[in-house]
Amino acid sequence: MKLTFIYALLAVVATAANIGAQDLLVRVYDGHYAVALSVAFGTGVGLIVKYVLDKRYIFRFRAKNAVHDGQTFILYALMGLITTVIFWGFEFGFDHLFQTKEMRYVGAVIGLAIGYVAKYALDKRFVFRQGAA
Repeated sequence: MKLTFIYALLAVVATAANIGAQDLLVRVYDGHYAVALSVAFGTGVGLIVKYVLDKRYIFRFRAKNAVHDGQTFILYALMGLITTVIFWGFEFGFDHLFQTKEMRYVGAVIGLAIGYVAKYALDKRFVFRQGAA
């Protein structure tokens, strides 16, 4: 139960980083493809934040060296492709349906929440298992 709470808390932190990065980008740039660029930027920021938090606080993973850490991050990111489809589907779906920034972010939060539940199972099985990468 404690691990579930910590994972949920860290998912909130990563979600805030993702949405915050998105919001920052659209405040700085409002040209062509601003929303798509902001979603991609937020996804990258969220991915890095979530990786650092998950490997340290959830899986207590210690890479053998920088190469091992890089390999693990690549595998982590590949597992994230599956969940990113869910997240982006909700975010872009809400953007299309409601056409407001606030509702787009609501879609993002819902998609990230669903994605993070699936991502935990993928990461536990494929990324942070003993001897991964």
